[in-house]
Amino acid sequence: MREVIQKVIQAEGEAKRLRQEAQAEADRIMTEAQKQAHDLVVRRRQEVRVEAERIMAAAIQEAEREKKESLDRAAAEIEAQVRLDEATKQRAVEAVVRFVCGNS
Repeated sequence: MREVIQKVIQAEGEAKRLRQEAQAEADRIMTEAQKQAHDLVVRRRQEVRVEAERIMAAAIQEAEREKKESLDRAAAEIEAQVRLDEATKQRAVEAVVRFVCGNS
């Protein structure tokens, strides 16, 4: 009977040890999974930030292109509307020269 009791005590001790080892392994796995999840989140955030910066740069570039096109169209429109013949241009230049030189 004593032998049976010792075997039961040993079995309980072994079961307790196995339970503790299993818990330690589960804790280790959980910690590793949390670390991997954290690393993945950090990586994804970096990727999203890089992509957002790329999109912003492209949008700024497109806005600058559209602004230049708009200014070019406006300049062409102004040039088309304001046509001076040579005589008018010459009189305007002479008037500016007289004004600058002080011979009003």
